[in-house]
Amino acid sequence: MTRDHPHISRRNALRTVTGATLVSVAGCLDNSGNSGTPGVETTSPESQGPFKRVAVDGTTLVVELSTEADVDQVNLIPPNGELFGKRDVAAGVQQVSFEVGTAYEPGEYQVVALKGEETVVESTTDIVPEVQIQDVGLYRNNPDKPWDEVYGDTETDRLKNGEAFVTITNSGTGPDAVVELVFSGDVPNPIEEPQGSGMYETEQVVVAPGETVDLFSNSFPFGSESEKGTGCSPDGNSGQFTVLVKTRASGNEVTKVFDVEYSGSNEMSDCEVTITEA
Repeated sequence: MTRDHPHISRRNALRTVTGATLVSVAGCLDNSGNSGTPGVETTSPESQGPFKRVAVDGTTLVVELSTEADVDQVNLIPPNGELFGKRDVAAGVQQVSFEVGTAYEPGEYQVVALKGEETVVESTTDIVPEVQIQDVGLYRNNPDKPWDEVYGDTETDRLKNGEAFVTITNSGTGPDAVVELVFSGDVPNPIEEPQGSGMYETEQVVVAPGETVDLFSNSFPFGSESEKGTGCSPDGNSGQFTVLVKTRASGNEVTKVFDVEYSGSNEMSDCEVTITEA
């Protein structure tokens, strides 16, 4: 994580002075990127403070200032108390931003507005991602997905190659990035340790707070049956498999188990695959 001054103490970062009046505006970001209670901005009209809005937009923390704001600097302090960054506020400027990225430390952040050496107002906000797996499916069952945008020409043998997608959502208040996708258990081609990310031609997929995205596999979990895999048969076959996604900012390994039924043929290209949440 890049900081402007990584060794500045929390005391100096806040730049408070004895006797200074501190107005504290507390709130946490909701799924839409606003602060405080869902649908309500961090700074209320009654507060008359310089912060009009503090919100995460994609991978950026945006601080909007009121037209009456009389400040010349805004600092961002992460949970470890060091200075993440500072932004000078020139006359007439009503917005500053901090690029949070996806390698930040999740937790409570402080946004501090200063006039000279005096702290004018301080707002606290939680920047914490929460990635969850929503759904999983195959190309053959979901041709309406944008497969051609991901893989290119979908007129090739994609039905036989076992491509799968995993739908995830970030219900938290901070951005994150998925860096690994793994299928294990009763699938034709389980991959415990994929080469690379396990996602098609990408090392990571960024998921902003409140965003839902599809991850597309490149390990062909429902392709030809491997030695460790569970395949199709005319008599039917069933089992369970686990989808795992590894994230960067939170450092979590999120998993979800699904039931699967195979029927119709010994060949996966002609097999009927039914997936339901376990």
